[in-house]
Amino acid sequence: MGLEIVVKDIQEGARAEVSRIKAEGDAKASEIINEAKEVQKKTLGDSLAKSEEDLQNLHQQVISSANLEVKRITLNKRKDLLDKVYVQTVEKIKSMPASKKEELLKNIINKYEASGARVYSSKDSEDIVKKLTSLSYAGNLDAIGGIVLENEDGTVRLDFTYDSILKNVYERSLKQISDILYG
Repeated sequence: MGLEIVVKDIQEGARAEVSRIKAEGDAKASEIINEAKEVQKKTLGDSLAKSEEDLQNLHQQVISSANLEVKRITLNKRKDLLDKVYVQTVEKIKSMPASKKEELLKNIINKYEASGARVYSSKDSEDIVKKLTSLSYAGNLDAIGGIVLENEDGTVRLDFTYDSILKNVYERSLKQISDILYG
């Protein structure tokens, strides 16, 4: 009987040890599962926050891109309009009455004649220019109108052609539009 009691005590001790180890294992497994759930919640929360931030950034990028495209389209439309105005202005200058052409040339010559020794003009304006100035006529230019004055040694040329005046106004207008759009 003594051996049976010892075996029974060992078995009960082993069962108790198994129960204790099993309880510790269950507690440890539960702790690991809870930690994993917390990590999963945090990771999911972080992923959701990152996704929301990425979505907000993408939204802002799309809006900025659309605004830039609108500005580009507006600039192109304004440039097209300026191009049309430029062409129409050239045509109006070409079709100006001779009296108006003479009046404009007279104003330019009276104001700037003292700055030059020679004068150039378009072939169409040659007779009028020769009549209006005492400067030596140096030749014809390929221009829609106006004059170019040159000093005696040819080192200084003052360009009062309608082409260059119109070009300067056109370029200033483009710059102003660009400054307005892109400030």
